Amino acid sequence: MLFALGLNHQTAPLPIRERVVFHVERMRDALAELTRGRQVSEAAILSTCNRTELYLSTEQPLDAAQWLAEYHRVKPHELSPYIYTLPREGAVRHAFRVASGLDSMVLGEPQILGQMKQAARAAESAGTLGTLLSKLFQRSFAVAKEVRTNTEVGAASVSMAAAAVKLAARIFTSLHEQNVLFIGAGEMIELCATHFAAQSPARFTVANRTIERGEALAHRFSGDAIELKSLAEHLHSYDIVVSCTASSLPILGKGLVERALRARRHRPMFMVDLAVPRDIEQEVGELDDVFLYTVDDLAGIVAGNLDQRRAAVEQAEAIIETQVGQFMHWLSAREAVPAIRQLRETAEQARRHEVERALKMLSRGDDPQQVLEALSQGLTNKLIHAPTQALNQASSDERAALTALVARLFRLKS
Repeated sequence: MLFALGLNHQTAPLPIRERVVFHVERMRDALAELTRGRQVSEAAILSTCNRTELYLSTEQPLDAAQWLAEYHRVKPHELSPYIYTLPREGAVRHAFRVASGLDSMVLGEPQILGQMKQAARAAESAGTLGTLLSKLFQRSFAVAKEVRTNTEVGAASVSMAAAAVKLAARIFTSLHEQNVLFIGAGEMIELCATHFAAQSPARFTVANRTIERGEALAHRFSGDAIELKSLAEHLHSYDIVVSCTASSLPILGKGLVERALRARRHRPMFMVDLAVPRDIEQEVGELDDVFLYTVDDLAGIVAGNLDQRRAAVEQAEAIIETQVGQFMHWLSAREAVPAIRQLRETAEQARRHEVERALKMLSRGDDPQQVLEALSQGLTNKLIHAPTQALNQASSDERAALTALVARLFRLKS
């Protein structure tokens, strides 16, 4: 059975979400472990800063939830209050809404679609993406395209990056005079860099573990790049710091930031941590001269600019409901495949048996016309025996329904 289970920004706070993040380099092994020795025939994992979700074909979703806790070394009772488990139609609707940006912290944001495509590719690479989940993801992508094409959900973009710029403008009189440091060089940092570059800051720097990638991003905005390991030497030079990496451990600790503040003579620093798990230690936010914001902190600012998109949500939901109905029709038809296969195998066995009997009759010199008659009669009797017997043995209460069903199956005239 199809299930979606997990937690997101609506059900779990950031400290819980960052404990169950799956890192890209370990995704293949995680999927292999999830499907090994468990009743999970297909699996895909979607892990972003706002959600961790398992999409599964299984009869035991609770076992998968237990595995999620064990894999991340979290006690199940700590995780269970935040977990949602959605079967069949609920899972389909959820996947369509996630892909369309209706379940995002930023309504209509487009990044989630790319993240879902990455999750599907990872599952396919790990060999855990079967017919069911492949169909689910492909339909999700098609629904997202239809929603963005035919509604205004994606219009008037309000992103975390835009919210970060808006917050920085509240703290500094002019961003033209500020030095901005970006830690990381991924898609989210690229978006933030685009928004901050539009404000023409005094200095623009990218710090990244791979200097070549940092230089490539910095060059686009006439900035410079430094290696991540040299942060301690340069941090004090920056008024604004935006960080979003895939590191499993904090990059900026309280001690490092305290030293930078002393070198700045306690001029304020504005810091945005968009990573999950966090790149900046939580204790940094307790320092007097630091304004630290996480992804959850930005949600309120983002929510204040969504009226235009909310007006289109009803239309998007209608599109999704139609597509959910079509997918469930496909799923129901797919669930009938074993019965159809067995029916064909039974008919094939009857055919082979009658053909073998006819060949024996011909080999001993029987009249070919009589052989054909015997073959057709024998095949007909075998094929209609089961439905005839079911009708004869049916109780009075079920006979009318069974008769109507047989008439429909064999296209009998009333």
